[in-house]
Amino acid sequence: MIAHLRGTVHRCNLGEVTMDVAGVGYRVQVPLEVFEKLREGMPAMLWISTYVREDRFDLYGFLDHAGQMLFEELLKLAGIGPRTALELCSVPRILLLKAVHEQDPRILSGVKGVGKKTAEKLVIELRSLLEKHPLILGSPDAMQEYSGIFDQDAIAALAQLGYDSPTIMNVLRSLPSDLRSTEDRVAAALRSL
Repeated sequence: MIAHLRGTVHRCNLGEVTMDVAGVGYRVQVPLEVFEKLREGMPAMLWISTYVREDRFDLYGFLDHAGQMLFEELLKLAGIGPRTALELCSVPRILLLKAVHEQDPRILSGVKGVGKKTAEKLVIELRSLLEKHPLILGSPDAMQEYSGIFDQDAIAALAQLGYDSPTIMNVLRSLPSDLRSTEDRVAAALRSL
């Protein structure tokens, strides 16, 4: 099994990079947040989760061990495959933590491949995961810092317009912090999309 890859990044399609390691190119699927942080030609190290089935051999890459562990724990849940797990890893961990602390499955139901029932189950499963690994989703203190960024009404409005969760989270994260109302956040987000 491959534990990590250290090499040069070559960006491919959205959510996929090739890591050139000593002349061998490894195609690695990554969450959107990781994809955006990696630059063409830059050296990087990715923690790797290997997913093997009789008809597949896929590599999934993460910038830190916590991201890799979260992905692998999500794969253990019934009904969660690698694509859905990768989509969930594209959601900022602090937002997953918020969903657990507030027991709010609506936060997760906007993720591609996650319906209402799966979101409700995920909140329970993530709570159990937090009991085993308390800091896998980050520090509860950080939720206050990001409360304005992850405005649930803004997220819901953008999701209603057809944008997926990773795109919504990334655009909201990039908005200026002086935007106070949901309307201002949605308008600014639409201008930057």
